[in-house]
Amino acid sequence: MPDDAQLLAIVQDEARRHARASGTKVRTDRQSLERIVGNLRGATNEDARRLARGAIVDDGAITDSDLGEVNRAKFNLLDMDGVLHYECDTARFSEVGGLRNLRDWLGKREKVFLQGDASLDAPKGVLLVGVQGGGKSLAAKAVAGMWGLPLLRFDMGALYNKFFGESERNVREALRLAQTMSPCVLWIDEIEKGIATGDNDGGTSRRVLGTLLTWMAERKEPVFLVATANRIEDLPAELIRKGRFDEIFFVDLPDASVREEIFRIHLRRRGEEPANYDLAVLAQATDGFTGAEIEQAVVASLYSARAAGIPLNTAQVLAEVQATVPLSVTMAEQLARLRAWCHAVS
Repeated sequence: MPDDAQLLAIVQDEARRHARASGTKVRTDRQSLERIVGNLRGATNEDARRLARGAIVDDGAITDSDLGEVNRAKFNLLDMDGVLHYECDTARFSEVGGLRNLRDWLGKREKVFLQGDASLDAPKGVLLVGVQGGGKSLAAKAVAGMWGLPLLRFDMGALYNKFFGESERNVREALRLAQTMSPCVLWIDEIEKGIATGDNDGGTSRRVLGTLLTWMAERKEPVFLVATANRIEDLPAELIRKGRFDEIFFVDLPDASVREEIFRIHLRRRGEEPANYDLAVLAQATDGFTGAEIEQAVVASLYSARAAGIPLNTAQVLAEVQATVPLSVTMAEQLARLRAWCHAVS
């Protein structure tokens, strides 16, 4: 595989070819060039040339806007579909209500992860624990969006194979391909479903866990791991001990100020002006709601308003809220256990 210097030469050569053919110099800057080269790592000479050409011919420029298409095309070339999926749509933390501690933590480590620092250990990853619908998956997408990195989702449901040893091979192959896509964010959603310990699978979960732990300890490439879990009691102690992840964040139910922020985000996303609503009243009425439940209340009330042929108002949103039984009621015991665990380890 070509190294960074060779990849840069390929990109520059394609830029010169385009300039001669079009009579217009290709527009770019040093940062965009460096990021394109970084995202071409792992591609062959021929594939790198094809990807660089595709990034240039579209608009006669090499900019950060080309990164997503380059990553998507590289993903397809590497045949990574199956256990590992390329997530085209990332997010911004402006779309995530709350999680300020996580946002601040990531902000302090962004430069070290992207540029390196010999005096500091590179960030390895975080574990996000909390109730379903609390925003963990959206937060994982926001990490990639905040750092401007490709996001790969590790599908635990597609991991297991009936043939002995194939599941572990699938894990090794997926992790190797993630390293090829580095720098990137690797998102393992509901990690407990794939590595929960038990004796009913012939030891496959144990072997998969061992493969993952070995990779977490030995990897050198910049792959930032974001794992999410709903049931912390199903996770093995080897995974959550100190040193595996840089930090464990508990994503609790949003408080009143965060609920106001979530209403504001989802109303604005659907073309509504938040100032026209009594957000304080809505926040008070949704005590115990997750972010996903608040979003669905907004969506349902918009349908009700459309059916009635009237503009949406606070009363209609309240009506949908009052018709909803939140998970904090139906899963009160699980939430209490989760909070008790998080308080015990904090």
